[in-house]
Amino acid sequence: MNNWQRFWDSDIAWSWRHSWLAMISTFIFVVMMIAAFGAPIIAPHNPFDLATLNLMDSLKPPIWSPGADPVFPLGTDSQGRDMLSALMYGTRVSLLIGLASVIISMLIGIVLGLLSGYLGGRLDAFIMRVADVQLSFPAILIALLIDGVARAVVPNEMHDIIAFPVLVGAIALAGWPQYARTVRGSTMVEKNREYVQAAKVIGISSPVIMFRHVLPNVTGPVLVLATVHLATAIITEATLSFLGVGVPPTSPSLGTLIRVGNDFLFSGEWWVTIFPGIALVLLVLSVNLLGDWLRDALNPKLN
Repeated sequence: MNNWQRFWDSDIAWSWRHSWLAMISTFIFVVMMIAAFGAPIIAPHNPFDLATLNLMDSLKPPIWSPGADPVFPLGTDSQGRDMLSALMYGTRVSLLIGLASVIISMLIGIVLGLLSGYLGGRLDAFIMRVADVQLSFPAILIALLIDGVARAVVPNEMHDIIAFPVLVGAIALAGWPQYARTVRGSTMVEKNREYVQAAKVIGISSPVIMFRHVLPNVTGPVLVLATVHLATAIITEATLSFLGVGVPPTSPSLGTLIRVGNDFLFSGEWWVTIFPGIALVLLVLSVNLLGDWLRDALNPKLN
């Protein structure tokens, strides 16, 4: 109870309580997280169980439209899948890919940034030049390149099997330079502090100094960057899926649902693509607003 009270009375909790945008964003993000990861339990239907689908239920409109079926509150798609359930499962896939890619990007970027900032020299120059070259290309192009190379070297029958890890790896490898540059800049400042000099004097090795002493003091900007990068990763995944190079149709993400529904947008069945689009916007917007709030809350110049 004391730990919870201390957190509730902390500066960051006070900042959150006094920001209505942060509270609304947190509420939307938490609701979507619960709906996504609790989909197998709380979803009305399993939209990807072929045994439960009925083509007679295809393209049912939302519940407020004429001819709607109360069993499907947000309507159905061309296969008779419940759109509400499909949104829950699709959001789960998008979040899993986004979170996994951000974690991998963060790990790669932190390690390379620490090495670059602490050791310096040729290693620093090499890592930063690689990061500069990669940053000169849009992340979506790098992800497309990595995904295309992976699909070219793997047999066609394994494409669906490797789609998830390849997509995560492509997005992760496209995002590490931001973390590396951020950590490098903070590390170059921290390595000249007294506590680092004292650790060197008593004989602590460089790897221990980097990861036990310097790393905890450079995580603030990394957490803010990771929050913003999560939204970027979700958008990148949705773009790749919309282009047809994302996750397989058997486990679609929000981007896949938007791509499938796009074929019906101008034939009157607008809900098949509009609802996944709204879900994607809400998810990305809530994460972005939380990232903006966290950046301001951790900035001592604004407190």
